[in-house]
Amino acid sequence: MLEIEIVKQGEQVRRATVEVQCIVGRSPDADVRIDDGLCSRRHLRLYRQGGAWLALDLNSSNGTTYNERPLSGPTVLTAGDRLRIGTHEILVRGDTIGGQGHETPQDQGGHAAGHDSFGGPGSQHALSPALDAEEQDGIKREIHKQLLDELDLKSIDLSKLDTEEVRHKAGDAVRGIIAGLKAHGTLDAQADETGLLKEVIDEALGLGPLEPLLEDATVSEVMVNAKDQIYIERDGRIERTPLRFSSDRAMLNVVERIVSPIGRRIDEGSPTVDARLRDGSRVHVIIPPLAIKGPTITIRKFSRRPYTIDDLIRFGTMTEKMSQFLRIAIETRKNIVVSGGTGSGKTTLLNVLSGFIPGDERILTIEDAAELKLVQPHVVSLEARPANIEGRGAITIRELVRNALRMRPDRIIVGECRGGEALDMLQAMNTGHDGSLTTLHANGPRDALSRLETMVLMSGMELPVRAIREQIWSALDLIVQQTRFRDGSRRIAAITEVQGMEGDTIVLQDVFSFEMSGTDSAGKVLGVFRPTGFVPRFVEELRAHHMEVPQDIFT
Repeated sequence: MLEIEIVKQGEQVRRATVEVQCIVGRSPDADVRIDDGLCSRRHLRLYRQGGAWLALDLNSSNGTTYNERPLSGPTVLTAGDRLRIGTHEILVRGDTIGGQGHETPQDQGGHAAGHDSFGGPGSQHALSPALDAEEQDGIKREIHKQLLDELDLKSIDLSKLDTEEVRHKAGDAVRGIIAGLKAHGTLDAQADETGLLKEVIDEALGLGPLEPLLEDATVSEVMVNAKDQIYIERDGRIERTPLRFSSDRAMLNVVERIVSPIGRRIDEGSPTVDARLRDGSRVHVIIPPLAIKGPTITIRKFSRRPYTIDDLIRFGTMTEKMSQFLRIAIETRKNIVVSGGTGSGKTTLLNVLSGFIPGDERILTIEDAAELKLVQPHVVSLEARPANIEGRGAITIRELVRNALRMRPDRIIVGECRGGEALDMLQAMNTGHDGSLTTLHANGPRDALSRLETMVLMSGMELPVRAIREQIWSALDLIVQQTRFRDGSRRIAAITEVQGMEGDTIVLQDVFSFEMSGTDSAGKVLGVFRPTGFVPRFVEELRAHHMEVPQDIFT
């Protein structure tokens, strides 16, 4: 057993013995409670491992000192060592061989010292001797620190960091570090070296605990709320994972490796960033001071094999008739807006619809962060650029749309309209760039029109409302409304034609709609897709030009 004394000037000495391990902290549930404002709720762990007693700071707010030096990583204790937490000092008296009991001595003032025993089989606070998550984090931080010292990873070009050569060198170094920790008793000799090696290498060179999630094809979204809170979306449902980063610093290192190769930056002066991974997945990051709990990462994954229209029919996103109609609309160069809420599948649907564009046309894509993967050979992809560290050099989507008009496009695809670029997009649709596509956030076709009006006003042009609406109805042909239902399924809720103006109101008419009938016992949304029976105006125009459109699509 480990004998310790807890000392604070002006208070009586408390003595305790630790049989296996104990937690020191301010929490009422702590095995050794220290009532000190500088002490965290779970501040320090004392535990036996590999024949030695160790102390590990549990990522406390104010830290722990060990013999007047900061306690860093698991540290072996010997008799006479002093640990300080705030105004309290823990004196290590030594190990009692065999764990035999002993009498409670008197302190220097003649008062009986308080005495407790923790971590034994009969103790109320008995804990497993296995390392908990915080202690594993401490060991990983120590290995990572030694790895930095040995290989000087900070000096390696970030674009070359995650290469086989660097990974091989780092692997050899980590194996040596792990062997040293086992020899000193800091790390259990039975510890899973292979798993620990992979975790440390991934965190030092790759994307840390996110690596297996990005490799998992069933995961569609990864959401990191804090270093120890990682959620995923699978089959439309959100679940928490047991994975965690070892520290906020490790998270920021991962973010830096994501944004640096594509010329983006993130710091206190620019605490948000949109970026993409090498596989095309979209990444959004926000850090303190805007993110109160620490760095927050959201990754929208995309299938490594782009979805096709047959995939969406199989998923229940649309029917065969709806796909036929959309194919005709795109091949005949109708202007289409895909609207929907966040995570409803707008970009995926836009990517699939773009597959209907003939391969002999010149297509320009414009996005904040490049996500679209078009299959046509003649594609020019443009990406907006944020301001540099001096606040200069930003290139907005609106500027790119204006440039696109000078690049002889047959079609323009804007990943998402969020502001004044909506006016430029509408003007492009009205001036010979038929067949263009874009997405926007809206809860329904009528709401999409209101959003477009608002975004046109954001351009700074003081146009009358009627003039804006005339621009909209003359430019747009169809609105495709994509919806994510509460069971996680994604469906096209409506395909709506923009027909014209009646007074100051734009007339809309649904061509297809999804009618929800309820949910089953498992919570799955039930319903059917129905054509409304309405034949769009442009179909009649096609027939007048001897382009046959199957009538059964609309019945």
